[in-house]
Amino acid sequence: MLKRVFVAPDPGRARLRFAARAVLGIGLAVAVCGAAGHSLVGAVTGGLAALLALFTVTDPTVRGQAVTTALLPVAGLPVLAAAAELHAHPVLRDFTFLAVVGAGVYARRWGPRGHSLGVFAFMTFFVAQFLHATAGQLPELSAAVVLSVLSAAAVRFGLWCYERRLPPAAVPSAPGGSGLARVTTRQAVQATAGAGFALVAGQLVSGQRWYWAVGATWWIFVNTASRGETLVRGFRRVLGTVIGIGLGVLVVAPLHGAALPTLALVAASVFGIFYTAAVSYTWMMLWVTVLAESLYGLLGVLTPGLLALRLGETAVGALGAWLAVLFVLPVTTHAVTDAWIQRALRCVHACTAEASARLAGVPDADPAPRVAELEQILGRVRLSVAPLVHPLNPLSGRKRRARRVLALLDDCAREIHGLVAVAADPEASHDARLAAACARVETAVTALLAQERSGDAEKSAATKPTALAAAAASRLGVAGAGAGRLPAGASPSAAARPSTAGATRPPASGAAAARHPVTDATSRPSTAGADATPRPVGGGAETWHAAAGAAGPRPVAGAAETWHAAAGVAAPHPATGVAETRHPASGAAAPHPATGVAETRHPAAGAAASHPATGAAAPHPATGVAETRHPAAGAAASHPVAGVAARRPLAGAALAHLHGLERALAELAAPLRAPSGSPLVGA
Repeated sequence: MLKRVFVAPDPGRARLRFAARAVLGIGLAVAVCGAAGHSLVGAVTGGLAALLALFTVTDPTVRGQAVTTALLPVAGLPVLAAAAELHAHPVLRDFTFLAVVGAGVYARRWGPRGHSLGVFAFMTFFVAQFLHATAGQLPELSAAVVLSVLSAAAVRFGLWCYERRLPPAAVPSAPGGSGLARVTTRQAVQATAGAGFALVAGQLVSGQRWYWAVGATWWIFVNTASRGETLVRGFRRVLGTVIGIGLGVLVVAPLHGAALPTLALVAASVFGIFYTAAVSYTWMMLWVTVLAESLYGLLGVLTPGLLALRLGETAVGALGAWLAVLFVLPVTTHAVTDAWIQRALRCVHACTAEASARLAGVPDADPAPRVAELEQILGRVRLSVAPLVHPLNPLSGRKRRARRVLALLDDCAREIHGLVAVAADPEASHDARLAAACARVETAVTALLAQERSGDAEKSAATKPTALAAAAASRLGVAGAGAGRLPAGASPSAAARPSTAGATRPPASGAAAARHPVTDATSRPSTAGADATPRPVGGGAETWHAAAGAAGPRPVAGAAETWHAAAGVAAPHPATGVAETRHPASGAAAPHPATGVAETRHPAAGAAASHPATGAAAPHPATGVAETRHPAAGAAASHPVAGVAARRPLAGAALAHLHGLERALAELAAPLRAPSGSPLVGA
């Protein structure tokens, strides 16, 4: 647990900035409330409102965050008024509290904004119970909420809006369904039932601090979707509370509510909450407990008995959440985990298709948003699989399989990142092998998802990648690449091969087509008399002549055979055994001065085409064999964007990532399904 917090990666110092800005925003809100003449109760209310405004608003765009922040008082003030007015009517207050719980959880169906407004509404009611707010305090507390939200917004969107320099965060869409088939609806019923149990049992434990139990139940249901996730989150909440109480006894209690050191500890607690929230719920709960203890110290009511009472109410709330997810419309861990893994696999295919299309020059192909979405989905996969890899899980076999699934999905993500990096290079080459490999990746994903009955939304999500793969194949001249799923019994390599009439394939040919010596350096010859199969391991492209319709394999991988338009044959070089390209007039070719391999001659000029920059033919970086020059332009075919010669090693790197992706997908089949056919997790 310590390692996860202190060694956890923080790309771009995002968590550090998130936490530092929170301290600044909440400090400003408390200062503004103090300057407005509010009491300590008003300042505490304002500080908590600012904390929620900075913590719960998670819309993907800055504009969306600003809109949600503006709506927070709209959702919170009516709830605050109801809580204050019903303070003297316990029964009505309790039923209203349960209604707020159910509505707050149900609001998650509308995405991040609904989630934020639901959390703010619930916490406004909770704070009113925490401070024992009455109707007479309502004007002050309402003003404190508005001022604090404005102060937090000024810091977030004015003083320190680092999100403006970042691309919009990808937010996976919530699982569909209607009625009780929708996860958010079932969770709303579960949370209301669990909160009802916590409310009754919590009042039996303490008539004054019962709201702690309801709060524990509520927060255990946040960011969970299955009973396994809820059980683990409840355990972590109790553990964090225990550690936080121990720390409070050692650090908070000796302060006896002294203002300056306690305020410093409050600031440290706020920083800890925001900094650790993304990596450890246990650590976050530790800091939440220390913050609550510090506030009670400022209010002058912190005692050892109060700390013990908080632990007891937290345990009651966790028990209420556990009972609800086990017996009230349970959502199984298997159902949620399976759904997120399937979405991750579809996103892997989408990323592959976008990257392949980008390499093929499709104008609107952009894999970056897909990669961001993949990272978000993998985060949800880790959360859903967390119950299986938890140290207390007694099912060691499923624990091993779950860890293997996570490792292989991480491998997929790593290969995707490498592929996208290659695709972003302006000198990345066009190669038909990429479209063929993309088709094999789609076949592998299809095999893994063969048992799944996908909904319309899932099918539409896969439509664009398939279309992009087809566009990429069209640009590369490969008919049928990325065309979809294989017929029963077909091999993956069959999906990558175009169907051609009268084609003759060499027995050990290299990767599919390169440059035509007469027509176009990047186009494939007509399918009548031209075909190629992908090279299994690396190497350069075979060139197929439209007249001869065949080509022999080159002994040295990584360089293309060039076939003359008239003769259709090539004599081997006496030293290397590599076929020389003959000039149509002289029938001879001069060797390259550096490599000893003949340059391809321009049909008109009768001389080797020179490099546009250096004036000399550039040898292939891997083999030292000169690149074949375009017969019309007299120069190597250039990338349509960069205008420089395409580099085959970049295509080789892309293929290496695709092969790694294929291996990871192939290995996923075993841990996803046990030999007995049982799923990854139980029902």
